[in-house]
This record gives sequence, C-alpha cells and structure tokens, in this order.
Amino acid sequence: MFHDRFLGRDSSDKHKAISAKRRNYTGSMNRGLPKMSDKIEKTDEEWREQLTAEQHSVCRRKGTEPAFTGQYHDHKGRGVYRCVCCGQELFSSEAKYDSGTGWPSFWRPVGDGTLGTEVDASLGMLRVEVHCDRCGSHLGHVFEDGPEPTGLRYCINSLSLDFEDGSREGGS
Repeated sequence: MFHDRFLGRDSSDKHKAISAKRRNYTGSMNRGLPKMSDKIEKTDEEWREQLTAEQHSVCRRKGTEPAFTGQYHDHKGRGVYRCVCCGQELFSSEAKYDSGTGWPSFWRPVGDGTLGTEVDASLGMLRVEVHCDRCGSHLGHVFEDGPEPTGLRYCINSLSLDFEDGSREGGS
C-alpha cells in the first residue's frame, strides 16, 4: 500500500518531501496571477451561516465526503476550482485528472501561496492534509502517487470547491 512507504519515516519528513515537490512545480507558475492574500477569520457561527451543513462538516471540521458522491469527481468542465469558503483560486481544470479514487484529483495547484499543508495522523495512517491558505478550509489530502511532472495527487473534496466556468474565455 502507498502509505507503507512511509513507515519508519518521521511524519515531518513526509510533509517536507511533499512540500518540496509542491514548491518545485508551483514556484514559477502564474507569476503575476492576482492572489487573495488577506487571511480570513470568522467565528464558527459565521461559517455555519455561510456554508451548508455538509460543507461545514468537511471544510471546518475536516470531514470527508463519501467517494464517488461529490459533484466534481467526474466533472469535465474547463475553468477554475475555488475555495467554497473564501473564493481563493486553488486548481485549474488543466491540472485535473481521473485518479479513479472517487474524489476530484489534481496534479498541481494554480500557484504558490494558495494551499497550506500539515501532517494528518488520523485514521491510523500518515497523510498530508491540504487546506486553503487564505481561510484555513480543509480541502483534502496530497499524496505522492500522482502523474508527472509533479508526482503529486491532490485528492480534494467536492464540497470544499466552487467551479468557475472558463469555457467562454479565449474564444472557446
């Protein structure tokens, strides 16, 4: 199993390895892309007013939607996936692929400064959690079994995303 590769490794080593891979492939992407860099902090009550109960469970309580149930797991539209909590651009449809896992999967984020990571040792395994760097919303996890050129698989909950259709742009 994939996680067995990390048995015996310090969890911070795994986090550092994934963070280094992520930096290597996002550092020069989308320079000049406007970033929403202002951090957003709200009370739990404010998040509950903004989000559905299901979105709140995933985004603010680090829940996971069941595989193959999310609206974006098999979504083929062209555009940008944004954080459902704050609107931060997270992933482009150009980096989306079918990993067969039942969750939307991406091989890179739109650029630096959009995602944060932390070690997740829940459920008896070591994983690296991915969250929106702007508002702290839980998005999913990143694994080292993705396609080239990054080798990363960002496995993201549909409930944590909004899709902005970009098919009208560029004359398509």
